[in-house]
Amino acid sequence: MSLTSSNIQDTIIALATPPGVGAIGVIRLSGKESFEKVNEVFRGKNLTKEAANTIHFGTIRDGDIIIDEVLVSLFKAPHSFTKEDVIEISCHGSQYIIREIIKLFVKKGVRLALPGEFTKRAFLNGQFDLAQAEAVADLIASDSEAAHRTAMSQMRGGFSEKLKVLRERLIHFASMIELELDFSEEDVEFASRDELKNLVLELNRVVVNLIDSFEAGNVIKNGIPTVIAGKPNAGKSTLLNGLLNEEKAIVSDIPGTTRDFIEDVLTIDGFTFRFVDTAGIRESQDKIEAMGVERTMAKMKEASLILYLFDLSTESTTDIFQEINRLENQGIPFIVVGNKSDLANKEIMESISKDPRSVIISANQKENLENLKKKIIETVNLKSFKTGNTIVTNMRHYEALNSTSEALDAVLNGIDSQVTNDFLAMDIRQSLHYLGEITGEITTDDLLENIFSKFCIGK
Repeated sequence: MSLTSSNIQDTIIALATPPGVGAIGVIRLSGKESFEKVNEVFRGKNLTKEAANTIHFGTIRDGDIIIDEVLVSLFKAPHSFTKEDVIEISCHGSQYIIREIIKLFVKKGVRLALPGEFTKRAFLNGQFDLAQAEAVADLIASDSEAAHRTAMSQMRGGFSEKLKVLRERLIHFASMIELELDFSEEDVEFASRDELKNLVLELNRVVVNLIDSFEAGNVIKNGIPTVIAGKPNAGKSTLLNGLLNEEKAIVSDIPGTTRDFIEDVLTIDGFTFRFVDTAGIRESQDKIEAMGVERTMAKMKEASLILYLFDLSTESTTDIFQEINRLENQGIPFIVVGNKSDLANKEIMESISKDPRSVIISANQKENLENLKKKIIETVNLKSFKTGNTIVTNMRHYEALNSTSEALDAVLNGIDSQVTNDFLAMDIRQSLHYLGEITGEITTDDLLENIFSKFCIGK
C-alpha cells in the first residue's frame, strides 16, 4: 500500500517508541479526526475544547473497561510535526496495553500508519523539503556526535539552503532565455551570457564541493573502516580489546590464532570507527590461515585507515622500515604502531619514534592508547568537519549532484559554442530538474515510496 491523495486524508496511528519492555510507550495519531477519535475513548476532559500544546491526564477505555491511565498531548494543525492535528498518548510500556489501545482505535476506523508516513505527510504538507525529511531518518540512526551533527544540520536546512539561492538565480536566467525565444525574430538578449556563465561556474563549484564531501560524509554516517594489521603475535587482538575495553578477541601466544577478521565499533572524539582485527600477515601452509591472510589483504585495500602493529621486542629495524615502505606504496593512510614497549629494544623504539606517523604503545599494559586515539583522529583529518561544513551523506543526493554537474557542464559548453537558445534552455532545465530532485521540487510517487519505505513505522 502506498500513500496516495485518496488515503492521505486518513487518520493514522502507530507506536512512536521502540517496541519492547519499557516504562512508557508513546502512541501517535495524525489526521483531521485525531481529536474526535481519541475523545471517544478518553475519560478526563473534552479534548476537542482544550487548547493546543497542552497535556491532559485521564484513562483510555473500551466501553466500561479501563485499558490504562495515560497522558494525552495535543498538537493542533498547523503547529505539529505533520502540520495536521496530532495527538500523542503516553501509556505504560506493557506490550499488551499498547496493542489493546491501537486495536481500539483501528476498530474505530483509524488506519495503521505506513513506514515513514508521519514524515512523508510533513513533507507533503510543506513542513520541510525532501532533503530535510531524509535527514530525519539519519538523525534517528545517528550513533556518534559527527553523524548527529551532520544530520541535524541537514534537517535544519543547511544542505538545502546552500543550493536554494543559486537555484533561484538559475531559474531567473532560464526564464529570461525562454523569453528570448518568444522574441527570436527581433534578435534581443534579456539574459547576459557572461553573467549566466559566471553563475553556472559558481553553482558548479558549490556542487563539486558537495560531491567531494560525500566520501567523508559516507564514513561519518557509516563509520570509518579501520584495519588493525601486522604479523602474527604483534598484539593486534590485544589492541582491539584495549581500545574497546572488553575481551572481544581471543588472545593467545600461539601464532595464527586469528583466522578470520573480528569487527566492532568505537566512538573517538565524536566519530565512529569500525575497527577490524585481522589475521597475522605471514606465509602459511595452513589453508585456513592462508585464507585469513588473503582476507586481511582485501580488508586493508578497503580501509580508510590502517593501524599496522610491529612487535618491538622481536622485529628488527630493517624489517620494520621495509614494511613501512610497502605500506606507503598502498596509498592508504596508516599509523605505525610500535607495540610491546615494556619489552622493547630501546634503540629500535627510538628509531621508530622518529617517524611522525608512529605511536609507541603497550597494548597488554594499555599504555599510551589515548595518544594512539589522538593520532587516529589527526591522521584521518576529521576535525575540519566540526566547523559546520555542509557534508553530503546520502547516495541519492550524491547521484543527483553528479547529474547536476554534468548538466551544468553542458550549459557552459553551450555558452562557449554559442548554441541556440532552445538548446541552452533545455540544458538549464535539465540542471534545475536534478537540483529539484534533491530538495523535492521534482518528485515522483516511486521516488517518495522508495525513500519513506525505509523509515521506521511511527516516524
